[in-house]
Order: sequence, then structure tokens, then C-alpha cells
Amino acid sequence: MNEDARRRLEELLDREIEVAHALLGTLADERSALGGSVPDALEKQAAVKMQLLGQLEKLEDERRALSHIASQTLPGARPGAGSTLAAGVAERWRALMEIISRCRSVNELNGYIINTRRGHIQQLLGAVRGVTLTTYTAQGRTFSKSLRALAKA
Repeated sequence: MNEDARRRLEELLDREIEVAHALLGTLADERSALGGSVPDALEKQAAVKMQLLGQLEKLEDERRALSHIASQTLPGARPGAGSTLAAGVAERWRALMEIISRCRSVNELNGYIINTRRGHIQQLLGAVRGVTLTTYTAQGRTFSKSLRALAKA
């Protein structure tokens, strides 16, 4: 095993962990912005999130190449013949995967909030426009009910 390459891989994983922590913080800020009424704050957090995701993608490409050179088998990377995972690399990899998992959970929650709000807005717009709503009876059957528009331009 190339010790210099292993050391560089550990440093690269440390950078990935740092960026992943920043992403987790940004996702928390995005969730806060979703609860507020300032669209600019949400746009800012989305831009920062995209930048951090781009950084993570670049670091991942570097990590994959470096793990091959260092003969370090990481999940998702092609293992070299007879390679083993160094303790420092394994510890950093587990930490990175834990942070990424938390990021995924927070991002899914943010997406759920966004989709729920979108649905509410569509319902409100439908009520204003007087569209036909599909509702359910107590027996579970559907029926359509037309609403009058609240206003006409």
C-alpha cells in the first residue's frame, strides 16, 4: 500500500466531512427558511446547497481515483486485489456516511415540506378559480364537485 496515497486519501475524506457538515448546516437553514416568509432567504440557501453538492461531487471523484491508487477498498469503489481498509480511512468513511445519511434525511423532509406547501397553494388557487374538486364519500367512492369562482377578472 502506498502510504502517501493513503495519507492523502485521509485528508481528502476530512475535506469531504467538512463539506458534508456545511451541507447539513445549510439544509437546516433551508428548513428554517421554509418556515419563514422571506423567499430570498430560501433562494440563498438553495444556491449554497447546490454549490456544496458540486464540491462534494468533485471530492468524490478525487476520492475514487485516490482510493484506487492507495489500494483502499471503499464501498462504491472498485476493490484492488487483496486490498484492505486502513483504520484511519475506515473511521473517516463511516463518519462521512453518517453525515451524508443525516443530510439525506433532512433534505427529504425539506422536500416533503415544499411539496405539501405546493399542494396547499394549488388547492387555494383552484378554489379561487372555481375548478372541479374530486372528493370522497364516507364509503370511499369519489365524486366531483364544481365550485364557483370566488372572483372573475
